[in-house]
Amino acid sequence: MKGAAAGAAALTTGLGPLGTAAAADEANPEPSDELRLWYTTPATDWERESLPIGGGALGASVFGTLASERLQLNEKTLWTGGPGARSGYDFGNWRSPRPTALADIQGRLDEETTLDPDTVAAALGQPRIGYGAHQTFGDLHLDLPDAPATTPADYRRALDLRTALATVTYTHRDTVHHREFLASYPDAVLAGRLWAERPGSVTFTLRYTSPRTDFTATATGDRITVRGQLADNGLTFEAQIRVRHDGGTLTANSDGSLTVTGADSASFVLAAGTDYADTYPDYRGSDPHPAVTAAVDRAAARDHAALRARHLRDHRALFDRVALDIRQTPPPDVPTDQLLKRYAGGATAADRALEALFFQYGRYLLIASSRPGSLPANLQGVWNQSTSPPWSADYHVNINLQMNYWLAEAANLAETTAPYDRFVAALRAPGERTAKEMFGSRGWVVHNETNPYGFTGVHDWSTAFWFPEAAAWLTAQLYEHYRFGGSTDYLRTTAYPLMKSAAEFWLDNLRTDPRDNTLVVTPSYSPEHGDFSAGAAMSQQIVHDLLTNTLEAAGTLGDTASFRKQLSDALEKLDPGLRIGSWGQLQEWKTDLDSPTDDHRHVSHLYALHPGRQIEPGSTWADAAKVSLTARGDGGTGWSKAWKINFWARLRDGDHAHKMLAEQLKASTLPNLWDTHPPFQIDGNFGATSGVVEMLLQSQFDVIEILPALPASWPEGSVRGLRARGGATVDIEWAAGRATRVVVTANRTCRLALRSTLFGEKTLKAVAGRRYVFD
Repeated sequence: MKGAAAGAAALTTGLGPLGTAAAADEANPEPSDELRLWYTTPATDWERESLPIGGGALGASVFGTLASERLQLNEKTLWTGGPGARSGYDFGNWRSPRPTALADIQGRLDEETTLDPDTVAAALGQPRIGYGAHQTFGDLHLDLPDAPATTPADYRRALDLRTALATVTYTHRDTVHHREFLASYPDAVLAGRLWAERPGSVTFTLRYTSPRTDFTATATGDRITVRGQLADNGLTFEAQIRVRHDGGTLTANSDGSLTVTGADSASFVLAAGTDYADTYPDYRGSDPHPAVTAAVDRAAARDHAALRARHLRDHRALFDRVALDIRQTPPPDVPTDQLLKRYAGGATAADRALEALFFQYGRYLLIASSRPGSLPANLQGVWNQSTSPPWSADYHVNINLQMNYWLAEAANLAETTAPYDRFVAALRAPGERTAKEMFGSRGWVVHNETNPYGFTGVHDWSTAFWFPEAAAWLTAQLYEHYRFGGSTDYLRTTAYPLMKSAAEFWLDNLRTDPRDNTLVVTPSYSPEHGDFSAGAAMSQQIVHDLLTNTLEAAGTLGDTASFRKQLSDALEKLDPGLRIGSWGQLQEWKTDLDSPTDDHRHVSHLYALHPGRQIEPGSTWADAAKVSLTARGDGGTGWSKAWKINFWARLRDGDHAHKMLAEQLKASTLPNLWDTHPPFQIDGNFGATSGVVEMLLQSQFDVIEILPALPASWPEGSVRGLRARGGATVDIEWAAGRATRVVVTANRTCRLALRSTLFGEKTLKAVAGRRYVFD
């Protein structure tokens, strides 16, 4: 990957005539009230109110302001830090040898059982240098001198999820004005259109601004060129904007802006990229200029109708795969922010409209922020207005990056995982160095968080610096992709090499616990909670998951008998991380330290329930997990509530899963429906969508379970297009809380096991492409 999408992402904002009427139905789909976010005032707060559009590498947040429209821009590879950083950069690896540091901590844990985080951080951590942060690419402004001074009564600002079009309409001086913006993945452009229903009414000046001063902006002819280098690390970035107009005049100004005067309509395209490349250890590629120029010129050569139609075909091919009907009815006169304020927990058709919209919004955001050729969705997807965003808008791998992709397979967006796969593969080389230097072992490792520059080592925030299980967890999504899709080519070339290397790391690093002679992770830390110990539940469960997955894959691919025996022997000796404590809870630590009054936001010791598959519903372990989850309560941050939706669904308690969805909407969702930690953190959006899927369909144990956790709030409805492990797409209709029709489409020839109240248990000898109907 170089720069943006293989060199440049183009942001085209077509403000031009639609051109020919070819493919009119596709170019002008009917807006869907059920799938629209809409508002009666412009956005004034980026985090709470702006509307996001994105094409993977490039994104924009649309404000809809009147006198000066603002599009806040992002290009996902624009990062400070890494190689070339003024402060230096060490990938998080120890800057000086510590030959006994790890063994010393392990020995102390054998003797003392627990150690406080500060003690461990002093021995194993170090201050972070050159880590960097994702950067805003700046802002595009359209200054409209004839815009109204106050918001017109008919003002509407909207984002249609089905078309991925952000629009603004209002009437001023008896003339209706329109704006439309989109981010096209196939053309690597953000496109839009500005027009008015009275000829000659479009006048604006287009200009670029940035909170940084490390750029120049020049205007020549119909083109603005923005170019610079980040002062921190010398990363080269460039954007080019080209403007077209129908009628009126275009003027290039000496301050680097362009002015359109008296046009019927106008359009512009913006392409952007950097010289970032995901190649260890330098992380630099080609100068972005040729790719940016090519992208903007290709986009400018197409009229807006063509850009729009190509965008709609691409977006809807993904988005339209899944439809959810829970008998929702959005009130026609209630904007989204008021719909959220009035939400009462799912009691009405209007409440259900918000729930269905929120479900599909998660799918929309993943399509917009994760497409092949770009980095994966970060803590904020692709949207960030800051030069120093919360947590650097990075990739936290102690749950957050993984949660971003929980929905991808089952919600029928498997293609969006390609950036994740590539990112994880790119971590292997730096992770092997960290494994060798820090642990003296084979395999690869990454700790609590990482960046696009291969940061696989440690820092010194004592409660969030040590998490070598992260690499194992990252590979779980790769294996899930195989379990859903069934491609042994993918397993052999992409997933298994990373899984095997991660497993080799743990085969070298598991230690025998003197307390019971089981194999444990040590030191281990239950994320952001409590003390360090040996064999914390989450650590053991993740390693169990990794070794189980790798053993299955090794058998599928015919890896050597000796390696398979190493895995099976380790699994036999491994402490599984499942232990019931004194008050019936699933223990978070190997020693019974849990408090029934602890309501910490992390419930990490339930990994085996979700996203893992160690705990089956109805088992003693499931009962203990329920005790733990009940004790933790229904509060927490946005992402924590989202995880709890998934937990309760896996426990087959649809009503409690729905309650957690309601809690997230009521207390952890912003007016633009972004999840808030606080602050904005996108994993909660993705986790909630995953949780809704888990209510309707599960298949983690290789049985396709129909409506396993349907809440009473959704007694009637239907869902189309969900995917199940084993290779099937499933449509479901239900009434009175029970399935009335199930359609299973086999994606490949295989045996499929199904379970439903409609037909009991069935096993199909499924043939690829064939539909199996049960009613």
